[in-house]
Amino acid sequence: MIDRLPRRASSLHRTLAALPLCALLLATPLAAFAQAPAAPPQTHYLPAPAFDTASINKAVDPCTDFYKYACGNFAAANPIPSDQSGVDQFYTLYNVNTQELNGILTKYAAPDASRTPNQQKIGDFYAACMNTSLINQKGLTPVQPLLDQINAVSKDDLTSLAGELQRYNVNVFFGFGEEQDFKDSSKQVAVIDQGGLGLPERDYYTRTGDKDKQLRAKYVTHIAKMLTLAGESAADAQRDATNILAFETKLAEASMTNTERRDPEAVYHPQSLETFEQSIGNIDFTPFFEAAHAPKIDSLINANPKFFPAMVDAVRATDIDTLRAYIRFQTLTAFAGQLPQPFDAENFDFYGRELEGVPAQRPRWKRCSSAVDGALGEALGAVYVDQYFAGDSKAKTLQMVHDIEAAMDKDIDTLDWMSPATRVRAKEKLHAVADKIGYPDKWRDYSKLTISPDDALGNDQRAIAFENDRQLNKIGKPVDHNEWGMTPPTVNAYYNPSMNDINFPAGILQPAFYDPKADLAVNYGHIGAVIGHELTHGFDDEGKKFDGKGNLADWWTAEDTTKFEAKTGCVVNEYGNFVAVAGATPKDDVHVNGKLTLGENTADNGGLVLAYLAYLDRASKDGLDIHKKLDGYTGPQRFYIAFAQNYCENSRPEAIREQVLTDPHSPDHFRANGAIVNQPGFATAFGCKKGTPMVPADSCRVW
Repeated sequence: MIDRLPRRASSLHRTLAALPLCALLLATPLAAFAQAPAAPPQTHYLPAPAFDTASINKAVDPCTDFYKYACGNFAAANPIPSDQSGVDQFYTLYNVNTQELNGILTKYAAPDASRTPNQQKIGDFYAACMNTSLINQKGLTPVQPLLDQINAVSKDDLTSLAGELQRYNVNVFFGFGEEQDFKDSSKQVAVIDQGGLGLPERDYYTRTGDKDKQLRAKYVTHIAKMLTLAGESAADAQRDATNILAFETKLAEASMTNTERRDPEAVYHPQSLETFEQSIGNIDFTPFFEAAHAPKIDSLINANPKFFPAMVDAVRATDIDTLRAYIRFQTLTAFAGQLPQPFDAENFDFYGRELEGVPAQRPRWKRCSSAVDGALGEALGAVYVDQYFAGDSKAKTLQMVHDIEAAMDKDIDTLDWMSPATRVRAKEKLHAVADKIGYPDKWRDYSKLTISPDDALGNDQRAIAFENDRQLNKIGKPVDHNEWGMTPPTVNAYYNPSMNDINFPAGILQPAFYDPKADLAVNYGHIGAVIGHELTHGFDDEGKKFDGKGNLADWWTAEDTTKFEAKTGCVVNEYGNFVAVAGATPKDDVHVNGKLTLGENTADNGGLVLAYLAYLDRASKDGLDIHKKLDGYTGPQRFYIAFAQNYCENSRPEAIREQVLTDPHSPDHFRANGAIVNQPGFATAFGCKKGTPMVPADSCRVW
């Protein structure tokens, strides 16, 4: 969501494969800019049908494997493009939205005195991004000033250099940012956290399997290639790469696992600045804060107190040449898409081909369109909303949100495991949830951000610094409850526990997830389940720890907590038995991590229950006959098929493996079936007998 430390918001779906920022340059002559290539011809992307009859495989028994029934023909009809780790409904809509954004950007990339300031900014950012000839022409010149600083840095100056680099999202050694105070959501505070790794997360450094050892060896080779491209001799680069892995391994060993970090209490340790500095040997962090452009602070949240002494010890024990090489590699990685083609290609070769099994890189026009969305999301989003989110879409979506919130209000009354005292507090929190639909009420002001058509790297650095300065400037200021954490064109949604709000950008409120022409059952199965998912996040194993004001506070009775944990334990065991990637032998199988994915699985299950209840209630109010067939299916059948088709996918095994190891979302197949087996309305809808795979004798139900 944000390249610096994000607010800990729970999102509906895993983020699309990392979209590198566009290749960017320092100032170049306007004549050279005039030679910038136009966007290449594009495939015309069409939205997926809201009810995809072609994907349904009627040869499969829906009572045996509902995912294969609803999505059985999807993979064959949707081969994985060479530039993708997989294809699913999110990617299909991402393509449509990116195509629409590119049309906007291509229009405003042409110099025109009639452009508004924001139109000029988004157009010039895109035009500079597309000028790949200048990237190769400039070589390392754009990044050379930073490389010179790195090559001359001493250990005494590391804190200052780290602050400067973090302002540009080169997060060496650790992470730093801003968030709402978990226990006082009216305050915005500084937060410092573990970080500094080049592999996806700590366990990539600590697992002992053959595949992990091979991957680490390939990582060392990749580091060496990047350093060689930057001018090191092959021998020096190989030595530095080996030492960098050893250094990063020390950071990893001091880091918490992704599963451990799901507990808000585990990452909430308020400290005075004096206490923090004493814990790391009285190191003065003032140079870091000044270089990062942080306001003056006297306290912070230390997300992992055990990490920082170990990090300092690792730095002290590592020679300065290795540290310089480490920082140089991290910098080259951060700017790889903005450097000459060999850097961009090598960076993709490891992070794309090796980690996700993707054969080819995403086309430049897509990467540049996404880069503008990342840098100037609300300037671009305002134009996108005007063109693609007009009419009554916002009002109709809000009505669905209210229907699903009403369904949860009623459902809470039926929970036999919840005491009256906790039930009252649960409803208080539910009624306090803020609903954000489509786009912000007030657009962000970019007037102080300078964007030029011939200064691509400068555009990128200024945009990143602008956003990081904006975020850090919030420390000590009143919380802006109208702020969004995603741009309007984003194909995703999220719940923020500190804000206690649910957020649905205009980008996901498009076909197939929401189609104003689709029938009630399909829309409630698609976007209704998404809405229910985000609402349920407020009451999953993480969300339940925050009250209606967004504060980390225990509002549960002890007995209810015990019962809740028994309910969620059932979900952990259910999903933990799913084999995501089959190995040569059972011991080599990669299972879904039931603990890591618990929050998302709880939200999938509870959200689908709520969406179905809301659908039945709305159909009754509108006088609809839910048993009337359309395309050969009743309303309830269309509802459940639409839900499962949210997760129709075709993915590479490498990408699924990486997802299982790092992502709190289960693979799509199990998101569909894992929720279906626990749905009280499913058996009746499809005439399934109890004891069939989709209607087991024992099921899990939290919400």
